[in-house]
Amino acid sequence: MEVKLFIKEDCPRCPAAKRACEGLANVTVYDVGSIDGLAEASFYNVLATPSIVVLDSAGREIAAWRGDAPDASALHRLLAN
Repeated sequence: MEVKLFIKEDCPRCPAAKRACEGLANVTVYDVGSIDGLAEASFYNVLATPSIVVLDSAGREIAAWRGDAPDASALHRLLAN
């Protein structure tokens, strides 16, 4: 599985999303303040920060939190299955 974390430098809720992703493998962080980050966010229909998109091995979205930070334990449980 792959985790995509979308943040913005001045986002007040983004630190909580970063903490939720701590200790996870295969996390890619995208800053939507950059052109590359904005392009990736657009591809995954991310319109707010923070957002976390979880993809399976085939690249299909299996879970997402858009505009909110998930509970770290919920995210870790999802990835453990």
